[in-house]
Amino acid sequence: MEKKNLTYLANLREAMKKHNIDVCIITGTDPHQSEIPPHHWRGREWLTGFESSNGTNGTAVVTADDALCWTDSRYFLQAEQQLEGTGFRMMKEDGPEAVDLVDWVTENTPKGAIVGIDGMTFSIAFAQRLQQELNDNGINLNTDFPQFDYIYPDRPERPKNKLFVHDEKIVGESVDSKMSRIMEAVKSELANATLISALDDIAWATNLRTAGDITYSPIFVGYLFISDAQRVLFVDADKLTPEVEEHLKKYNIEVRPYDDVLSFAASLPKTTRLLIDPDKTSRALYDRLDCTPVFGGSSVARLKSIKNSTMLANLATAMEKDGVALTRFFMMIEREYPSGTLTEVELGKRLRQLRLADPSCVDESFAAIIGWNGHGAIVHYEATEETDVAIAGQGLLLVDSGGQYTFGTTDITRTIALGGATDEQRHDFTLVMKGHIALARAIFPEGTRGAQLDVLARQFLWQEGKAYYHGTGHGVGFFINCHEGPQSIRLNENPTPLQPGMITSNEPGLYLADKYGIRCENLIVTEEHSVTEFGRFFDFKVMTLFPFDRSLFDTSIMTDEEIRWVNDYHAMVAERLCPLLSADEAAWMKEKTAPIAK
Repeated sequence: MEKKNLTYLANLREAMKKHNIDVCIITGTDPHQSEIPPHHWRGREWLTGFESSNGTNGTAVVTADDALCWTDSRYFLQAEQQLEGTGFRMMKEDGPEAVDLVDWVTENTPKGAIVGIDGMTFSIAFAQRLQQELNDNGINLNTDFPQFDYIYPDRPERPKNKLFVHDEKIVGESVDSKMSRIMEAVKSELANATLISALDDIAWATNLRTAGDITYSPIFVGYLFISDAQRVLFVDADKLTPEVEEHLKKYNIEVRPYDDVLSFAASLPKTTRLLIDPDKTSRALYDRLDCTPVFGGSSVARLKSIKNSTMLANLATAMEKDGVALTRFFMMIEREYPSGTLTEVELGKRLRQLRLADPSCVDESFAAIIGWNGHGAIVHYEATEETDVAIAGQGLLLVDSGGQYTFGTTDITRTIALGGATDEQRHDFTLVMKGHIALARAIFPEGTRGAQLDVLARQFLWQEGKAYYHGTGHGVGFFINCHEGPQSIRLNENPTPLQPGMITSNEPGLYLADKYGIRCENLIVTEEHSVTEFGRFFDFKVMTLFPFDRSLFDTSIMTDEEIRWVNDYHAMVAERLCPLLSADEAAWMKEKTAPIAK
């Protein structure tokens, strides 16, 4: 590993010298700004040796005599370990010792120097900010430096997995209907066409999916152009099947090669007012335009975020299937835990097998986070052969996982005690659950944003001087991405109000370094609660179906309303899941959902 990474770094510096580049910045994503890029675009991982589960977390900077890799606090420990001996050193994106990447580059690059980037993998928004800062300091930006074309000879090819049609009986809306609504949104932004780069938006608009292009998500690599007169999908032809070709023909969608998108964009008439999302569209594509660009485009994400009644009914089916798999998983843990043979890695493999045993489950929705005791305190812990530990002795096991079912996407976290729990663990678990319950029970007026509700989940921890620093809730897609915008529930201000049909996670937590982690997560959907003289009011309906660990509740610090919420939720879980379980499994479920009391 050491020699290879040092060789890669030396080769990059040779390429920089040949192309008159003084500083090279390498992003961790693809031309679509994907959260999880295909391996074809994971060159930053290959170069640095730092690998995260989603592949995007990490941006590298290389100069003639220095090499750095930025990442956030979820990956500090992992990055330090993986970067050792590679020639790269870690830089912190957040926390008290954070260093802004752009600031570092401008402060450490002399006037007249040239910074090079691959404009295909940098968004318009980031590249414009970078260019402005560089120009203000007398530094030049070259956006046409595709570094991996020069130094990565065995680079994986672009994914060629076949597409399939996501049944409109499950989706509840035709492609014509979606594209009509998209064009209404385009015109509302004073544009007359749009070019969509975000892969999840394209999958939603076309009702097409694939398995394998993007790890943990059934979306595919492509671009989509829509106007009143024309619909064009830019996708590699060998990804099409006769069924997909017929589907595209039915909805008058022309197919062109993926690589034709740049020339197509360049040939658009000057009268075209092209709506593009500056956070999702590549700088290289923007540089080709001769028509009028209109920055915006988040309207597609907003349309996608609101699930219709058909989707929600089918998601309920996905939740039942997930609940059955989780029942078998946690029963297995209880059965085999006393032997001391279970490990974090083994549990991850077993959980994946149990989910994929259902034919409608295409993949996990993300890499399962399975952390025992101290590992549970690492928010995005990834169990590897090097970090793997046995599940033995007393402690807390945190399991954060999900599945990509054709009926919908699931995401659930449960923290369970094995070998008993300490009073401290039960107290902390209950504080987290009190916040979880407070958010789940919220009633709020139309127009409320996630940041206005976030404190509900944190208040009981804050009262004791405790906190967690990740968001309380993220949007969740429907058989698309597990992480979906534009809505969220977090401390940071987000202008998007919560609307009926939006699915969001509810996942407060607490993490004590080297001791244990606690996170309790359900998926909730916003729905209408009532209409009064003061307007419309909304609340949340819980979609996830699996019990919390009854043994971890300290009912002495819970209100009657909180205890009633837990008992009502558990009763619903038992009612929905028991008919789907074997006799032994149903008996286990009834025990796990028995009422708690003071």
